[in-house]
Amino acid sequence: MAPQRPQGADAFPNERAVPGGIVRPVESSGTRKSAEPAPLYAALDLGTNSCRMLIAQPRAGQFHVVDSFSKTVQLGIGLESSGRLSRASMGRTVQALRICQKKLETHGVNRMRLVATEACRRASNSRDFMRAIRRETGLTLEIIPPEEEARLAVVSCAPLVQRRTEQLLVVDIGGGSTELVWLDLTGVPQHDRPNALMRFHAGFKTHGDGPQARVVDWISVPLGVATLREQFGDVESDAARFALMSWYFEEQLSSFSPYNSDNPREGFQIIGTSGTITTVAASFLGLRRYDRTKVDGLTMTSGQIDTVIQDYLSLGPEGRRTDPRIGRDRHALIMSGAAILQALMRCWPTDRLSVADRGLREGLLYAQMSADGVLGDGPYR
Repeated sequence: MAPQRPQGADAFPNERAVPGGIVRPVESSGTRKSAEPAPLYAALDLGTNSCRMLIAQPRAGQFHVVDSFSKTVQLGIGLESSGRLSRASMGRTVQALRICQKKLETHGVNRMRLVATEACRRASNSRDFMRAIRRETGLTLEIIPPEEEARLAVVSCAPLVQRRTEQLLVVDIGGGSTELVWLDLTGVPQHDRPNALMRFHAGFKTHGDGPQARVVDWISVPLGVATLREQFGDVESDAARFALMSWYFEEQLSSFSPYNSDNPREGFQIIGTSGTITTVAASFLGLRRYDRTKVDGLTMTSGQIDTVIQDYLSLGPEGRRTDPRIGRDRHALIMSGAAILQALMRCWPTDRLSVADRGLREGLLYAQMSADGVLGDGPYR
């Protein structure tokens, strides 16, 4: 399947529940005044491999996570060969969504956006599946197009944009697809560059006044960690399979306009978001227990990334299965994700990657809160 692209030049983590709280502002007299709790928002991402949800409250330009959920459902198993979602994978997904529905009901959430991505975009029976989800759980999921998925990845990564960044590549490696967005920030003052990414509201059309980030190009490659692995599942050699996956993925980028930009230059930043990238970062740091505060915002060189990937290859399938840095839920997909990551680092005029432990759900939350004007006095108002 060919990558999906815009029609014109201008078209276009490991989870832990955190208790919520009520903010009680102080009056000028110094006495406390009761206030309504900040509204609750929810974002659910049903992907090719996982079902994940966040429930959060806006707080000073960011958000405070009240509850979360993550479950590997393997919705896309067999999709590459059959073109359909299997009965077993749909059953697993409905069970996970029932848990999400109970959490939403318990917290009384009424502002939410629940989306499905590549597996449901491609499956011939996805509309029937959406109706079954409504019938079984009461939840209404929206199958979003690749452009919207790419936009939300950009929004989620806005806090990690460096002030000196002039050219930005945001990469989101998913289970069934990989989104890449190239942005030119040269027309935006340095202090406003993170905020500029929050002005993309509908697709890549900017919203509001002020200097705007310009989308140079974007692409959605219908290959993610699950779909790429499935395509090369018949290759017996671990090393050969990895090399073939990496070069095959790179071939899919040949029409992306910034592809193979020649000279490394200052002011260029890549931000990568995915379970693969955060796992590689945790392995580089030697973390036996994942710590988001150490991973999110970390910068890694291409040499450091290659060292981790070579270590994974030397472990072999059985070694990766038991390596605590990788985890049992990710060991089967880590090499296809690493193949995509290595291909990306070969192509771009920089040898550094900023690691983002954030993605579609965070983008959904930021976008909803920004649209409602409830982000407060923080940096994204």
